Amino acid sequence: MTRDAMLALFAKRQEAMARLDSEALAVLHAEDGVVESPLAGGTATGREAIQEVYQAFFTWSSPTIEQEELLIDGSHAMCLYRVSGTDKGGFMGMRPTGRSFAVPMVGIFEVRDGLIARERRIYDFTGLLVQVGVIKAKPV
Repeated sequence: MTRDAMLALFAKRQEAMARLDSEALAVLHAEDGVVESPLAGGTATGREAIQEVYQAFFTWSSPTIEQEELLIDGSHAMCLYRVSGTDKGGFMGMRPTGRSFAVPMVGIFEVRDGLIARERRIYDFTGLLVQVGVIKAKPV
């Protein structure tokens, strides 16, 4: 896949993210694609499961996802995002807190045949939980 094709794929992804369009995002993943994320409960495999992960996150928080940097190396990419939102739907089945959050997130991608074959999301999951009030942190 050329660099221009990779840039086009990630531009489509960012446009779908801005619309919070879980269906359009899932279609950018391979049929047997994998997403690794704490919010996915570890790993989601296949487009249907991947769409459910996107939709659950969008429903929970109506996030704003800003792509800050995209690095491409052959069929691999790394993207740095700033993700913010509000716990309005109840995080992982808990009662909604109405609290806001903002966390940096890194996505590491492997692209095969023009589609995302594997995505690994890395972010401060504990920091997110503290921000929305699911857990409390004591100052040291």
